[in-house]
Amino acid sequence: MIENPGLLFTLVAFVLVLGPLVFIHEMGHYLAGRWFGVKAEAFSVGFGREIAGFTDKRGTRWQFGWLPLGGYVRFAGDMNPASQPNPEWLALPAEERAQTFQAKPLWQRAIIVVAGPAINFALAILILAGFAFGYGESRTPPVIGLVTEQSAAANAGLRVGDRITAIGGRTVETFDDLVNFTRIRPSEQVRVDYVRADASASTDMRIGLVRDRDRFGNEFDLGRIGIGPAEAVRVPVEWWRAPIIGIERTGAIVGMMVDTIGQIITGRRSIKELGGPLRIAQVSGQQMSLGVVEYVGLIALISINLGFINLLPVPMLDGGHLLFYAIEAVRRRPVRPEVFEWAFRGGLVALLGLMFFVTINDLGGFGVWRSLAGLIG
Repeated sequence: MIENPGLLFTLVAFVLVLGPLVFIHEMGHYLAGRWFGVKAEAFSVGFGREIAGFTDKRGTRWQFGWLPLGGYVRFAGDMNPASQPNPEWLALPAEERAQTFQAKPLWQRAIIVVAGPAINFALAILILAGFAFGYGESRTPPVIGLVTEQSAAANAGLRVGDRITAIGGRTVETFDDLVNFTRIRPSEQVRVDYVRADASASTDMRIGLVRDRDRFGNEFDLGRIGIGPAEAVRVPVEWWRAPIIGIERTGAIVGMMVDTIGQIITGRRSIKELGGPLRIAQVSGQQMSLGVVEYVGLIALISINLGFINLLPVPMLDGGHLLFYAIEAVRRRPVRPEVFEWAFRGGLVALLGLMFFVTINDLGGFGVWRSLAGLIG
């Protein structure tokens, strides 16, 4: 077991992950806004009181807030949560009004909003493409070379030499596909399709559950079926295929996130597994202590997570704005400002509640509540 890095090291690693990712996200909004002629009044990395900053020749205030847990771009015309015309906006001179966010057509506003998550996905694709080009691609066939006794696979009747073609209704092309599917579905009952001696067959199997412990002592419940591959195959990747693999891997990670959220909603996975900033900080420090490759891989994962979360249809998030733009496109008129404002408030309450909950989870994972209970007892 490796000793966890110190607090200062962890904080530095966390800031070096979150700060650049927030900057890149907001830069997506900023660049799209500039492309369509929208003036940016402020670009902030972090929330709260400004601790440093400067104003450029375009009148944009670039600043750092004291709380490095997010950021924002404030475009000209953002006078209300809905960014819709109001008397204050109408009172602006025509030249200034033309540079405001709400003066732009619906499709341009939508592109400006979606540009933030899009650039997060683009960064992750670039990193994963670089990994594919540098380390190759695993093409290990899904042929069983080892079956552990009393395992889920053994109980389901699978044997050495069987080639798995599908699991849970999803096609399996490589052994990695099989591992990625089962590891997030402990204790689930699934159907397995396979080929044995050129004959197709199927069986029902309950994926096993194992409590795994990483090098830092963190414990996870993972799904295992108790098999190993017949051979390991890794092939080099041409430079032109690397971005395609980066896109495929990013899509696969998003799919796993969707599956995991579905499991939490349906009660198949404990809500205690939800983590927040404290957990991210802990993992950042741990991965940075392992080396550059692991740390850069974490950056790609969090960048995907940041893009995905911001696309959720929750008011305050980019996805919430896109939802209202979709309604506006269907109705051919904007949602009333008071409706948007109430939705905005509800989204804020929901996000604050979620932040509070995941922080409680994080503290529990660190053993804070057990320690306090021991002191009280």
